Amino acid sequence: MNFTCLSSYVDFLEQRGELLRVREFVNPVLEMAEVADRISKSEGGGKAILFENSGTNFPVLMNMMGSNARMCAALGVQDLNDVGKKLDSFFANIMQPKKNLWEKLQLLPTLKQAAAWLPRMQKAKGECQQVIIRNPDLNRLPILQCWPHDGGRFITLPMVHTRDLHTGARNVGMYRMQIFDQKTTGMHWHRHKTGARHFEQYKAAGQRMPVAVALGGDPAYTYCATAPLPDNVDEYLLAGFLRSKPVSLVKCITQPLEVPADADIVIEGYVDPTEPLTIEGPFGDHTGFYSLQDYYPRLHVTCITHRKNAIYPATLVGIPPQEDAYMGKATERIFLSPIRLAMLPEMVDMHLPFEGVAHNIVIVKIKKTYPGQAQKTANALWGAGQMMFNKMLLVVDDEEVDLTDYLALCRCVLRHFNPATDMYFGKGPLDVLDHAAQACGYGGKMCIDATQKLPEEFATARCYPKPVEGDCHCGLDPQSPAKSDFYYEIAGQARNDSPQAPVALFRFTHSFTPTENCLIQVIFDGNVNLADTAICVWLLGNNVDPARDCRMENNMLIVDATGKRKGSNGFTRPWPNVVCTAPETIAAIDEKWSSLGLGKFIPSPSLRYQGLQQGTGASVVVNGYGRSVSCCCAEPPC
Repeated sequence: MNFTCLSSYVDFLEQRGELLRVREFVNPVLEMAEVADRISKSEGGGKAILFENSGTNFPVLMNMMGSNARMCAALGVQDLNDVGKKLDSFFANIMQPKKNLWEKLQLLPTLKQAAAWLPRMQKAKGECQQVIIRNPDLNRLPILQCWPHDGGRFITLPMVHTRDLHTGARNVGMYRMQIFDQKTTGMHWHRHKTGARHFEQYKAAGQRMPVAVALGGDPAYTYCATAPLPDNVDEYLLAGFLRSKPVSLVKCITQPLEVPADADIVIEGYVDPTEPLTIEGPFGDHTGFYSLQDYYPRLHVTCITHRKNAIYPATLVGIPPQEDAYMGKATERIFLSPIRLAMLPEMVDMHLPFEGVAHNIVIVKIKKTYPGQAQKTANALWGAGQMMFNKMLLVVDDEEVDLTDYLALCRCVLRHFNPATDMYFGKGPLDVLDHAAQACGYGGKMCIDATQKLPEEFATARCYPKPVEGDCHCGLDPQSPAKSDFYYEIAGQARNDSPQAPVALFRFTHSFTPTENCLIQVIFDGNVNLADTAICVWLLGNNVDPARDCRMENNMLIVDATGKRKGSNGFTRPWPNVVCTAPETIAAIDEKWSSLGLGKFIPSPSLRYQGLQQGTGASVVVNGYGRSVSCCCAEPPC
């Protein structure tokens, strides 16, 4: 099903019992985010929320794709795997060898169908231009502040349109936008993103860079802006494929760009690359930590247009699961087929756990036929688009194991993984938001090879990082006896070299002293609840640089997942705080909950994570050492 605007999508959700309407005023500053956090962390992702009274002329829609059902609805399918099957069918049809002219002619309808997915230009003004504001004021929009230490209010679901200066190719990306004043925002595109590459082109040419930001419209557009497409592949081609209908585009009023005619709101403007970069942030990010202040370009707004019944879309990111986790699940299912077709035909399945915040932790199942295939898989994925940001990869080849059945998966690892021979380390690009990396955007990666080993693999050994010298980061005496405070372990079959000794796969501890009969020991700070497995896995993915924080001892992999102390082992980067709602905001929503019409009371998820916070700001103090701002951009230097 195609949606003509967010209003039609809201009607669809309401008909299916997937929408909550809130008629009482809820403040876009902090309060809406707290309500959305409670709902989105409900079973199955909760429901979408329409805040009808935002203090502006625009209602606010949140959590609109925050469940499997709503994600499927947004993409017009019954099951997310249906998109992959459609891709498989299309590729099989066009790539299958044709024996004669008749078979070639039979391909014409398929090619015609593909041509119909291309976006089309519309001559008349679009619905998104029913109201034109030539003297723009961003304060007319109900822009959210999500977390207490955010640098201000942020547009969180912007579809940012830019164009390659040389080829004219369009890119639609999603880069958060901090509001500086009524006519300027930040433009938070990372160095790895296409928008940043376009910016460098305009900078080299000394030209202003036109930008158009669309909000709303068919929710498929919003998803496509997040999709990891190859460079110079139009996001609206993917949208046309998903909708089986081309996207209708219209020219902007003040900038030489095109946007969807049926968008709800459009913000037009430009970035002047001759201007100095400006401080942007902090922002409570999808990692569950604050991304700290940094230097980014400034967008100057020249015009705002919107449809008469426009709805303002917003999302909340933070400690998973949030709405972005379900958008990531769609990416996992959709892009499995292209990855398998282009570079990994042996890949059977792929899974990105919510706790891995999109790419920190990835689990892959392959059909193994030769030695070293797990390492080949790692190298291929670490060179594939946004999968280059992955830093912990688990590869299995057990055809029976379900990658979402974590107990069965752990038993599979226990059968086939030996830390002394089956670890593979590397280095490469990491997400700019990865706060554990030794350098911004660059650090270690590791592959755990839990495939069944072939004879050639038993005869080789791999290299490992040397044990890290110096202080431990947990504040405990590393020489103290091993504490019996681990709560999570999976007992399984014996190791081949010790048939009488059952082993545990994981032990989560607060002590650096190795324990016996364990394959992997993960060390956390003393304020971490080791009984909360989800928190432990989330912190494991966030707080570790495998090149620095993994070491082998007595045939055991020891992983340091503690907060890193400034000055220890050469670590000099700032360490961010965990994202939590402020107590006063929690109390305010508690008090008004019964009047919001949201059903049974849901306590704040932040209560679960408050013990992980350190200090009262976006950055933390670890072991008495203060943290300072560091720059993630090439210039100006910090």
